[in-house]
Amino acid sequence: MREILGRRRRLLSWRIGTRSGRGAGQLGAALTFATAWRWPVLPGVGLDRRGGGRCACPDPECVVPGAHPLDPGLLAASTDERMVRWWWTNRPAAPVVLATGGRAPCAVSLPADAGERALAALDEAGIRLGPVVATESRVFILVAPYSLAQLGELLHAQDHVPGSLRFHGEGGYLALPPSGTGQGTVRWERAPLPGSAAPWVPDVEAVVDAVVDALTRTGVSAPEM
Repeated sequence: MREILGRRRRLLSWRIGTRSGRGAGQLGAALTFATAWRWPVLPGVGLDRRGGGRCACPDPECVVPGAHPLDPGLLAASTDERMVRWWWTNRPAAPVVLATGGRAPCAVSLPADAGERALAALDEAGIRLGPVVATESRVFILVAPYSLAQLGELLHAQDHVPGSLRFHGEGGYLALPPSGTGQGTVRWERAPLPGSAAPWVPDVEAVVDAVVDALTRTGVSAPEM
């Protein structure tokens, strides 16, 4: 039964992701995030036109190719409809980058294989999740905004924090569907339900406790190379 429910959940996620992301394109997605959900977004730098999955930024060893802001910088992230339309009218293929923290969601991310196991553990524990974003290499669990002090206290209380965990809080960012990046197309692993209201997201405490426990139990603790 759990396998059948999992298949149905993934199918629903794919259908919703198609309607609200890939089918609408970057502009449609950016307008939903910014104007309906009030999440500040800005265009990512994108990929080098010469191909090969290289970032268009000057760093030849960029670790998040295409999926980060450059010009404009992160502080320019906006919920203004006119600004969003201007950005993506001029750069229709630009990735949609969310400025995390403040009034926008933050995220906890981990390597893709470990992420699948962590999501299964969270489901098994009965922990409600909101939207989850994924690339070929990582899974990003969206959580409620948190402060650095709050995160520090949370991590201090853990016996061990796997090095594979990353935290995207105030001053951070992540690419949202349907952005094209050097890691492939960003997709919804758990899609938000369709509608105009901003999706619900869990508190970081519930997610981190369960993810750390899941990664520790499965031995996924080394940093991603």
